[in-house]
Amino acid sequence: QVQLVESGGGLVQPGGSLRLSCAVSESIFSFNIMSWYRQVPGNQRELVASTPRYGSRRYSDSVQGRFTISRDNAKNTMDLQMTSLKPEDTGVYFCNGERTSPSGSKLNYWGQGTQVTVSS
Repeated sequence: QVQLVESGGGLVQPGGSLRLSCAVSESIFSFNIMSWYRQVPGNQRELVASTPRYGSRRYSDSVQGRFTISRDNAKNTMDLQMTSLKPEDTGVYFCNGERTSPSGSKLNYWGQGTQVTVSS
């Protein structure tokens, strides 16, 4: 059973920074793409940033230039460095890993989420 465990959330003032981490119980290299999502009550989970095994990192327009996603294949971790935080960045942040099964179907794995609250 693959486990993804997020850490690093908390309360921060607007303009502040936080670093989220996701620890994966298996080789992170086995995932085609690793991503961070966030969700606020009443809304759908939205993609914040993604990092593929090969290729360019991608960010949502709302966080471009402020957040940086990174993955460490040797340590089986993925981080999200968040700077210049805004109240609208508040939400539960989820770590996601996607890989392909032997039959070709996509498999998604999720962490339990970590709360980020940006407020003065």
